[in-house]
Amino acid sequence: MAFTPLEKVKRKYDVIVIGSGLGGLTCANRLARAGHAVLLLEHHIQLGGLATWFKRGGHTFDVSLHGFPYGMVKTCRKYWSKEIRNAIVQLKNIVFDNPQFSLSTTFSKDDFSRILHEQFKLDRTTVDDFFNTVRAMNFYDDQGMTTWELFEKFFPGRSDVHRLLMEPITYANGSTLDEPAITYGIVFSNFMNRGVFTFEGGTDRLIGMMADDLQKNGVTICTGAKVDRVLVENGRTRGVMVGSQEIIAPAVVSNSGITNTIDNLAGREAFSGDFLSRFDKVVVNNSSCQVYFGIRKGESFDDVGDLLFTSTAKEFSSEEMRRMDTRSRTFSVYYPKTRPEKPDYTVVASMNGNFADWAALDPEAYRQAKEDMVERCFKDLERYIPGIRDKVDTIESATPKTFNRYTLHTQGTSFGTKFEGLDISRTIFKEVGGLFHVGSVGIIMSGWLGAINYGVIVANDVDAYVRS
Repeated sequence: MAFTPLEKVKRKYDVIVIGSGLGGLTCANRLARAGHAVLLLEHHIQLGGLATWFKRGGHTFDVSLHGFPYGMVKTCRKYWSKEIRNAIVQLKNIVFDNPQFSLSTTFSKDDFSRILHEQFKLDRTTVDDFFNTVRAMNFYDDQGMTTWELFEKFFPGRSDVHRLLMEPITYANGSTLDEPAITYGIVFSNFMNRGVFTFEGGTDRLIGMMADDLQKNGVTICTGAKVDRVLVENGRTRGVMVGSQEIIAPAVVSNSGITNTIDNLAGREAFSGDFLSRFDKVVVNNSSCQVYFGIRKGESFDDVGDLLFTSTAKEFSSEEMRRMDTRSRTFSVYYPKTRPEKPDYTVVASMNGNFADWAALDPEAYRQAKEDMVERCFKDLERYIPGIRDKVDTIESATPKTFNRYTLHTQGTSFGTKFEGLDISRTIFKEVGGLFHVGSVGIIMSGWLGAINYGVIVANDVDAYVRS
């Protein structure tokens, strides 16, 4: 992709977007379609934020889990292009394997209902009442009930059911049983619509198509351009500083993390004491670890599922899932059908993780911890693909420190913030005129679908502000 060098960008734009995660990309595209002059600045050499990829040993590896809900079909058709929408395909074989149960599902509401009734022996009316309850949840509901209390209301004492309902959502956004039930219900009901989907051709193809659309609509894209400061004057944004270069704009959209946006880009001095007191209660969510396995050309393996939620832990525990030596992980399996134009077999192991656990290690201990993580993933993967070690020719691994390095997210968070972050993100422009935030906040605005939809919401706010 050929983008605009920093030295050739104009001195003034209507809107500057900092960061190119899916929220930033969508926001920039919507604003350009509305007729605004938009500059997109990305500190990395690639677009996409956590929706990204890398190449090693002749393989292309997708970063992050490759599953999202059916809502992406409608969202991409409406806010991006028909070509992007048409590349979204369903993953039909989602596997759960743990000491409490083993099963395969399409992850749709109908199939989940059948499994809960037939395999878990639950009353059909109770199951239907649960799904109707979570489907009706929205952001304005009472936040007093926790997810654990929601589960106990419908399925008391059934830790196996709790695990089936909660485990994939914890992998998707880092949530726990102690958080507001609405944060679970909104995300779960999205996935329960028609199953899990992915982008055929991989993340690199998706981001390439998005970049083409952005440039077609007139967005100026500049990579390798780290914004050092958002300029604030008399309570309003004036633009940004990139190194020694000042670029002017009445509106700035930060697709950086909300904590990084306030603490580092704008600076705490730009905000009132009341706002900062609310902001300081925001908790940064946890991060992730990943191990990437590339299979030697000419080698293959049987279909073992598209996503494997596997664990040898006795029961579900979000705390256990974040341990460095966790026994719980997801394998995203990429077959040639996933990348038909560049057929390949790869497997990505994903685990939740705590930044502090990895950041505290000295270089040698860090290297050894990564090796141990790879070995644990190999042992688990061998249970599903015997002889896999002899077929792998490329291994790479990533930790929360890796995500911190490439995304600049506070503590390398993969999932933004806990629930309180959403209110801060939504009201930041009321504190500093012209400063907006889009990104992974409040759990429900995380994942690919949440990021894109939030980009649309913020674009509407920015459009109204600039026109006023």
